[in-house]
Amino acid sequence: MQKLKMQAADAISAAVSSLFAPATLSAQEVFEMLEYPPDTKMGDLALPCFKLSRTLRRPPVKIAEDLANAIQSDAFSEVSALNGYLNFKMNAATFASRIVNTVLDEGARYGATDEGKGKTVVLDYSSPNVAKPFHIGHLGTTVIGHSLRLLHEFVGYKCIGINHLGDWGTQFGKLMVAYRTWGSREEVEEKEIDELVRLYVKFHEEAEKDPALNDAARAEFAKLEAHDEENLALWRWFVNISLREYQKTYRMLNIEFDSYNGESFYTDLMPPQIQKMKDMGLLTIDDGASVVNLEEWNMPPCLILKRDGSTLYPTRDIAAAVYRKETYDFDKCIYVTSAGQCLHFAQWFKVVELMGYDFYDKLLHVPYGTVSINGEKLATRTGNVILLKDLFAQAIEKVKGVMEEKHSAAAADEKTAEEVGVGAIVFYYLSNNRMRDINFMLEDALSFDGNTGPYAQYTYARCSSLLEKAGAGAYRCHMESATEEEVALARVLALFPEKIQGALSESEPSVVTRYILELCAAFNRFYHDCQILSAEDEAVKENRLALTQAVKTVLGTALHLICMPTPNKI
Repeated sequence: MQKLKMQAADAISAAVSSLFAPATLSAQEVFEMLEYPPDTKMGDLALPCFKLSRTLRRPPVKIAEDLANAIQSDAFSEVSALNGYLNFKMNAATFASRIVNTVLDEGARYGATDEGKGKTVVLDYSSPNVAKPFHIGHLGTTVIGHSLRLLHEFVGYKCIGINHLGDWGTQFGKLMVAYRTWGSREEVEEKEIDELVRLYVKFHEEAEKDPALNDAARAEFAKLEAHDEENLALWRWFVNISLREYQKTYRMLNIEFDSYNGESFYTDLMPPQIQKMKDMGLLTIDDGASVVNLEEWNMPPCLILKRDGSTLYPTRDIAAAVYRKETYDFDKCIYVTSAGQCLHFAQWFKVVELMGYDFYDKLLHVPYGTVSINGEKLATRTGNVILLKDLFAQAIEKVKGVMEEKHSAAAADEKTAEEVGVGAIVFYYLSNNRMRDINFMLEDALSFDGNTGPYAQYTYARCSSLLEKAGAGAYRCHMESATEEEVALARVLALFPEKIQGALSESEPSVVTRYILELCAAFNRFYHDCQILSAEDEAVKENRLALTQAVKTVLGTALHLICMPTPNKI
């Protein structure tokens, strides 16, 4: 559709120059004004001339009529005016054939561009806190971040995925106190991260009764920062236990990272940045702590060092940003974290700017909404979490049950059950606008009816089945006439490149998820209303198989871009 929009924009721009000189309107300006009419009977593209009325000093109805009479274009079968709208209609069969063949020619690269060629994007996402379980609250940053990585790769960027592990901070002081007070090596080795979580929760329960435990935890972390060997050994042990657990989840999501450099990696890189702030006169002392005053920018002070001299998140993030720029020379550095951290990122982004680093405007925070369980806030310290491993296990078991009930050919396939079960959870999450707060309802997430991940994957499997039954073939589309369902499906296929651009410009994977549902709905209407394998006319049959192949190609690409597997049988 973008090509057709540009052809319409060129024609309108030329007509405006001819009819309304000295007024001019660039093709790009027109392109951005063009809309898709809600009723395709009106046209395939429309220009609302109300937007031109002030510039051209004419009523919109008159502008539309004059332009309709002046425009001659072979790309459209009809150009007409109606109630102040300039409408363009195309030859439906020609359009559908061209779109289908374009998809077949370009394959998995349909919708891709080379806009990112020669550019590097660093993406910081997932980043769980070590010694805590991977729960539903971590799903957002993980799948939003990885989808953004896949989208950037799709348009040519070199992407560096960084799992900035939360492997430093006072929480380790808490865990060390808890381990030495209530834990044992045997219990931790047997139960691993589950035991670490139990100890963490236990610490907070006891600290409410004995606040002195918090002072003990801070003291243990200060020793860790001072490279105390005993604390370092405990810390390495906790980190290794956690990584083993996290890798199980990443394997199920088919996610790999280029770097697992967590907060601890930057311990020795922070002092030079702190010194730079001191030398520039940015640091001031506030109640014993070192801060950067941001009052001029209507923000609270950015805390760099606590009173005891220990570092905080902004200190580490600044050191990490400088290291990443020096190491990867990024064109963009994207941070995917909860919306609750917006102030944190705004503060240290401003500090980076005040420090004179010219890459400050290449730093981008992509926030997302919170997740609650049945209306209750998630909190590891109180034990109110749904572990992803448990959620995935439930989803997989449900998929197995559904496939067995339907006597599916893939009923005994563990891999398919995992792909559909895990995919159901991922799709449920990415169906929502990322800024929307989600009240996670397990029954809804695992529903296999309606606009769900299994529905999308089943549509992909249906395409695969049709093509398999038809036998191998290099299909082409040469429609002389087209049904309403065929044209509607081709229109949805044509929108894919625009959806990719929209998802990238908005950092919003749900644009692709919603597109997937639109494509599935259009294909299933086509499937139910049009004979495909049983079509008597061989030319019609080939056209419809070509259309099916095009849908499978685009649907497969779209599912991949939101971290979804594509099983051929369900």
